[in-house]
Amino acid sequence: MVSAVLTHTSEQTEAGISRQVGFELRAIAAGTIADGLERAQVGAVFRFNGFMARKNRNSKALMFHLTDFELIS
Repeated sequence: MVSAVLTHTSEQTEAGISRQVGFELRAIAAGTIADGLERAQVGAVFRFNGFMARKNRNSKALMFHLTDFELIS
């Protein structure tokens, strides 16, 4: 298991108004996805796939569980 903090920044349009969006998201990966994530270059741009779930059964905090990712640039 590998845990990481993913950072997102983009410009989005909402109700015809452009706005900057940025956030950090806690993520976890297992198996071959974890192996690949350990080798990923910090600061590179990736597209991540996965699902959101509670950090644990009793937590209200969410964790992004990675199921796949690819290098974009």
